[in-house]
Amino acid sequence: MSRKRVLIVFSTGWDARQLEACRAAWEPRFELHWAEPSDADCPWSLDVADWVERTADVWRGRVDGILSSSDYPGATLAAALARALELPGPDPAAILASSHKYVSRQIQERVVPEAVPSFDLVDPLHPERTPSTGFPCFVKPVKGAFSLLARRIEDAAELRDFLARPAVAEFLAEWMPIFNQCLQRYSEIRIDGKHFLAEGLLTGEQVTVEGYCLDGEVEILGVVDSHMHPGTRSFARFDYPSGLDEALRERMRDVARRLIPALGLERCMFNIELVHDAARDAIAVVEVNPRLCGQFGDLYQLVHGVNGYEVALDLASGGRPTLERGAGPARVSASFPERIFRPSRVVQAPDQARVRAVEARFPGTHIWPECATGDRFTDFERGEDGASARYAVINTGADSREALFERIAAIRSALDYRFEPLD
Repeated sequence: MSRKRVLIVFSTGWDARQLEACRAAWEPRFELHWAEPSDADCPWSLDVADWVERTADVWRGRVDGILSSSDYPGATLAAALARALELPGPDPAAILASSHKYVSRQIQERVVPEAVPSFDLVDPLHPERTPSTGFPCFVKPVKGAFSLLARRIEDAAELRDFLARPAVAEFLAEWMPIFNQCLQRYSEIRIDGKHFLAEGLLTGEQVTVEGYCLDGEVEILGVVDSHMHPGTRSFARFDYPSGLDEALRERMRDVARRLIPALGLERCMFNIELVHDAARDAIAVVEVNPRLCGQFGDLYQLVHGVNGYEVALDLASGGRPTLERGAGPARVSASFPERIFRPSRVVQAPDQARVRAVEARFPGTHIWPECATGDRFTDFERGEDGASARYAVINTGADSREALFERIAAIRSALDYRFEPLD
């Protein structure tokens, strides 16, 4: 049987390692190709229409599917390119409706109203207007990245000060042009990316429900627990499988099953961030991401034997994924984002040889280094969560949570990152 050809667009830092981790499973069935630019190298001035047209001209008749794990602009432009080439894939308008936090909230309010906090639109050009949510509230861009420029706001004065920050103006000028082009070209949404969203405060345990929609039916890949560093909104660990009660997880899966088809996400991977407020026994949607979660791919592989990227390749090429359960080498897995919380210089970081040696010493472990010796971490406001710097990500598994914590401690010791504070 001939292999299907899949083009990966706006490749992310997760892709190569995750695909290598499951190469034995996909290589007999798929032939992978890579387009430029990568997610990290995508210029803010990218001409969306020109990129789609040029890329379609190059690959027309040469590939059977388009795949991207990139949140932005990869998810939207992968869908647009698939449509231009008449290949399987979601509607780019549905990707945009899911990604636009205000529009997504409007759809959520109609379909899963019990899981939606109060929300309102915030216009930086009119910072004097008090959002209907009142204060305190949580404010974030209608199209953001990670937790960048997302924060709790206590009162009207703090909101005005926040919207007047140079970082906000820089974000809107450099991050939004591609999004606004996509809105104009592929959707009827006319609330552009210059806006922010105000929401009622959400508290509780956070999880991610990941899966896909095919022929209107939602299949769940897994439920992953999120753990924060105490007193922060900075992710410390992602655990799979979730430790929450099965009845509660089923309620979360039910939210996904109702919401995803309403968003129009057909033949599409998704991950929904949810929180459970134990005091009220209430579930709320944080946001919907209409794409594969690249960071979690091997967490499922470690436990079930199937990587999330295998599922995505089947979907992108017109196939129907097969989900196995419990066929992996571990009973539990986790992803550990390694962070520092004060301005620092990297005194010592492992080189590639050491990283690969540590992975070999701890089979099933994958490490994504994000710094080098001599690097400095100083500007946290423009970073992933506004409060810390991520210097590596470590994914691994074990037979129990206790063994997992012992394993990650040994991995950290073997990597031997060292830092010194900056004045």
